[in-house]
Amino acid sequence: MVNPGGAYLGADLYTVDVEVEAGARLLLTTQSATKIYRTPGSFAEQRMTLNLGEGAQLELAPDQLIAYREASYRQNTHITVHPASSLLMAEVVTPGWSPDGSSFKYEELRLRNEIHVSGVNGPELLALDNLLIRPPLGDVTGMGFMEGFSHLGSLIVVDPRVDQALADELHALTAGCDAYTGVSLTAKKSGTMGLVLRSLSNSTGELNHLLGACTGLLRERWYGQSPLNLRKY
Repeated sequence: MVNPGGAYLGADLYTVDVEVEAGARLLLTTQSATKIYRTPGSFAEQRMTLNLGEGAQLELAPDQLIAYREASYRQNTHITVHPASSLLMAEVVTPGWSPDGSSFKYEELRLRNEIHVSGVNGPELLALDNLLIRPPLGDVTGMGFMEGFSHLGSLIVVDPRVDQALADELHALTAGCDAYTGVSLTAKKSGTMGLVLRSLSNSTGELNHLLGACTGLLRERWYGQSPLNLRKY
């Protein structure tokens, strides 16, 4: 995906609709980082709809989301999967450069993922993942706000092969990284389950390495593919 404007600005609205048909495979990434600049007057927003057919495979691997000084951004992603489809979705959020060198100068980030599983009686809600990052006034970090870290990594996996053993394995895989990580499982709907991995760090590179290790394990085990190497840089 290429953003012809180079960055998101105040009152911008981007809509992205993706359909992966039955048996199809798609790797979707961005050309570069998604940058949110100052948004005076109104927030910038992205609305994305993802639909996966039976046996479909989608890997969503955008570059990092960078929120700069006085930026306000909302990202709403509506996902509908088939019970026999597979979804891997990774993302890193980082504060942008500020002229005075301080962190967390953006105003607010809202990232909302609503995941449904299609069924004979209509879609069933599998998970509602709602993340709000609203930095305190001033350059304040520490207990109560991202535990003193500046960067956030997220991995969402939906697949009938997700279970507690996999969640434990992914959590153990992150133990050697310079990051603070937790994993949560969803309930099971129509035979499929999801997990959400969240990781806090002070480095985009460290989070990319961590998420790459997790997705690399799943790519090899489930799809017979090597770890992702997009060769952008």
